[in-house]
This record gives sequence, C-alpha cells and structure tokens, in this order.
Amino acid sequence: MSSQEQALASLISQLALSFDGAVLGLTVACIAVRSIRRFFTTSAAIRKINRAPSLSVSDLRSILDENDSDGDGNSDYGKVVIVRGTVDAKSSVDGSWKTLWPGVLVSRDSGDKGVIIQRTQTCIYSEWRGIFGWTSDIRALFTRSWRRRESTSLRKVPFVLIDVGRRSSAEYVVVSMDGSKHPLPLTTVYHKMQPINPPVYTFLQALFGHEYPVGLLDEEKILPLGKDISAVGLCSLRNGIAEIKSCNDLPYFLSDLSKEQMILELSFKMKILFWSGIVLGSMSVGILSYAVVKNWNRWKQWKQRRQLQQQRQTIVEVNSQQDDEIEDVPDGQLCVICLMRRRRSVFIPCGHLVCCQGCAVSVESEVAPKCPVCRQEVHDSVRIFES
Repeated sequence: MSSQEQALASLISQLALSFDGAVLGLTVACIAVRSIRRFFTTSAAIRKINRAPSLSVSDLRSILDENDSDGDGNSDYGKVVIVRGTVDAKSSVDGSWKTLWPGVLVSRDSGDKGVIIQRTQTCIYSEWRGIFGWTSDIRALFTRSWRRRESTSLRKVPFVLIDVGRRSSAEYVVVSMDGSKHPLPLTTVYHKMQPINPPVYTFLQALFGHEYPVGLLDEEKILPLGKDISAVGLCSLRNGIAEIKSCNDLPYFLSDLSKEQMILELSFKMKILFWSGIVLGSMSVGILSYAVVKNWNRWKQWKQRRQLQQQRQTIVEVNSQQDDEIEDVPDGQLCVICLMRRRRSVFIPCGHLVCCQGCAVSVESEVAPKCPVCRQEVHDSVRIFES
C-alpha cells in the first residue's frame, strides 16, 4: 500500500469514527436497511417464481388468454411463466425468403454459431514500483500489482426458443432482449492470453515506477444454437405469436437453472440477506446508542462547564474592578494579555503568573487552552491572594 493509499485509509477511518462512531453507525444502518429491502425484494421474487407455471414451448399457448389481447392479437401485458426450450435462430421459423439468410452470428476465433456474442479485451498493466518509484510499503518492493482495462462489445440477433429435442417446430416463442439487464448464460468459446512485445522505453517506465502493458487477454462468449435454457419473464401474444420479455422484478431472465434450482438459490440468498440485516441492524443500534449517550454526556458536561465559567467570569470582573479602584498597578505586574489589571492567576501545571483572573478564565475557555508564555497545555488556574 502506497503512502497516498495509507493517507486515504487513515482519513476514511477518522471520518467513520468521528462523533464517537456516529458516522460508522449510520453507514452500518444504511447497509442493514439495504439488506432488508433486498430481502423483501428477493422474497417477492420467490413468490412470483413459485406461482409461475413451468412448461414447454408447445404448452405455452394454452395458458395465454386470447381475450386479453386486442383485435390484432396484441397484448400490453403478459403472464409470468418459466419456459424451457432450445435456442434457435428466428430466421429458421420465419417461413419466408428470410430462411435463405442464416441470421446467426459466427465467432471470429472459434467459428461457433450463436445468437449472442460478447467479446472482451482486457489489457493488463503492471504497476511495479521501480528504483525511483518505490514507496515504504514492503509489499510493493517484493510483489507486483496488476491493473486492468476492459473493453466489451456485445452483438445480438433475434432468436426464438423451440421445444427441447426438436430440430424444427411450428410452436416457438420469440425472446425479446429489449431493456434486459439480466446476466446471460453465455458459454466461453475463446480464451487466450497474449503477451505484448515491450517497446524500447519499457525499461525506463519500469525503472521510474510507471505502469506499462504486459499482456492482452482476449475472451469470447456466445449463446450457441441448440443450447437448452430457461426463460423467466412476461409472456404475451404479439400478432398471434408468443413473445417473452424480461421482468425487472425478477433476478433471472435467461438461465441454465430449472425452476426448483432458482427457488433454492434465491432461498439461500434470502437467508443470508435476512441474517445480515439483523446482525448489521443490531450493530448499528449499538453503535448509535453509544454515540448518542457519549455525546449527550459530553454536551451536559460542556453546559455545566459553561455555566461555571460564566459565574466565575462574573465574579472575576467584580474583583478586577475592585482591584483597579483600590490601587495602581506597576508596569511589571500588568497582565500580559489585557495590559490593564494586575497578575492574579497562576496556570497549572506550568505555574506561570502572567494573567489577571479574567484573562485566565478566557484562556481556560478556549478549545485548546495554552499558557501564553510557554505554550504548555493549561489544565486549571488558581487565584493568588496577597496577605
């Protein structure tokens, strides 16, 4: 860890522990509230998936109500269903001259056919601390840290789901990817790490601690033809054709899991969210309670000290006026702050007699009281009486 990272970590810890941990307590409380909200969201998703019928593509049309659509066979809403089917190109079921056009994507590296291709290029940089760029962090002297820069491209073509085990079928459901941000069950077909030929000035970059590229990782994932997947979403009729689209309230859209596996996975996630919300909520209540009690006691002590200082200031002003009326003060015995009254108070623990009682009380009321002569911290002051 570099010196800048250490300073940033120290600043974050100071902010988190400020106000006797109140900021930390509020942060933990926000995380607990977020966990509880995600718990209820996951619980609602489990109920929806549990109520959703799981069926094949050929049985899908039987549950779609034709009466819910308008005269053209369109429906503005649908029913949540779980459809298990095989991925196929939309051009294969169009039944027109479009069937002559394959309508699929071909992987550039592996040659596999698919309907979705995601290509990711990751450039890996080395941040090794060179001779003139090293820090006091011991780990940075013996290890290398890596930083990555990724660029991702995604290509899609329209595709459908047909019954599992059938090459072609009159019954199919069109998969609409519009507005879907759910993770996709893609298959990795190409994964290769290529070293980058270092230029001439790479040695100078490493010597002075600058980052330089060391490798390029190419990765390609596709949704291949013939893959069996489950589609979870809203299914409706569009011009008499079944269409399924993603539902934002559900964590899945296209998945390799079955209905039972989805419920088990969400149930486990729901338990983790529930107990994390309970634990973090209890921690936040404890931290905030401690911070409230601590700051309340501190405020009461400050209020009492303020009242005592006001009373003491009043007494000091009366005594100072009496002293000024009684005698004239020589120059060598004047207060070093106001230069008007006699030196009457001794600071503890330094023992300097340099201020009048009024100025001594003013020094004590400061946030960090210090002696005006030696700058030592002042704990209290004592009035000196001459017999």
